[in-house]
Amino acid sequence: MRLHLKLEHEPWPGERWQQHFTATWPAYRRWYLGEGESARPDLVTCQSVLELYMPELLPVYRSLCRLAGDDDVASRFLTMWCPPPYLAGCSQLAWTGREPTLVRNYDFDPRYFDQRLKYTEYRRPVIGMQDSGWGLLDGMNADGLAAALAFGGRKLHGRGFGIPLVVRYVLETCGTVAEACAALSRVPVHMSYNVTLVDRGAHAATVFLNPDRAPEVIDRAWCTNQQHRVEWDEYSAFTHTPARQEALVAAAADPAQSPRALIERFLKPPLYTQQYFRGFGTLYTAAYDVARGKVAIVWPEKRLEASFDRFEPQEADVVLLRPVGRHMIKGSAPRPAASGDPG
Repeated sequence: MRLHLKLEHEPWPGERWQQHFTATWPAYRRWYLGEGESARPDLVTCQSVLELYMPELLPVYRSLCRLAGDDDVASRFLTMWCPPPYLAGCSQLAWTGREPTLVRNYDFDPRYFDQRLKYTEYRRPVIGMQDSGWGLLDGMNADGLAAALAFGGRKLHGRGFGIPLVVRYVLETCGTVAEACAALSRVPVHMSYNVTLVDRGAHAATVFLNPDRAPEVIDRAWCTNQQHRVEWDEYSAFTHTPARQEALVAAAADPAQSPRALIERFLKPPLYTQQYFRGFGTLYTAAYDVARGKVAIVWPEKRLEASFDRFEPQEADVVLLRPVGRHMIKGSAPRPAASGDPG
């Protein structure tokens, strides 16, 4: 099982974005309309709520729509307003020592992964892992703020935005953890998510977001796929959420910890998993060094590095299903109630 990750510097959406969107849009369209076209909000509604909550993104959104041929369904999809439910398992920890760094594992089905680390300059320089056309799974900006998303471990979904676009918005408009917490607290999301943040000043927080509860800013530099407690037993057992949380707590409490040592922890079980045939495997480990504006994308046998000062186009073929130490975790059973898109 393989990935082919590309690093692309495209300051404003252009030919590279259009080529990738053209190639992936048929699959995204099937997913987006999987419950029927009437289940998705109309274009006027989608654009109105984007203008209401994230007006700063309208210029780039309009450019994306033009590149997508001003297609009605694509334009609705690109607002990420009330998409179908989706979920993923992730582990993340913000290190607030001498070198503030956000380290995270993104765990999901490799079939639904954009495989693009993008350097954009929409409102400010941002490097992040692309998702759903122009959203971000994780990333950092040149002001020294990093953010990463994780599913919050609840079945409920409601009216709100898909979290990848909200992460994009935070990195485009905020420079500190305090500003990011304020932004996250006012933008509605359609499912439960946890967003971990760290900035150049070594401030860190995790924000619990839900469609039916007020946002909570938690003085915690780590999270997995639950909030205050496990609320979906089947999902928690399937994704080993408590074991991963215990590993993060131990890592955060280790006085000898460092970003380098953290990355090594994230490349081993229980944080690193290989249940790819069950739709839950670690697709990459990311480490965002916010003080120096550097990012490392890491696997057990490969590493890519980039920065705002030096972001060269690169491509990497990665074999995912390999032993990690003495462990090899395989499976063939279907995963619980997930749609076909990362989040």
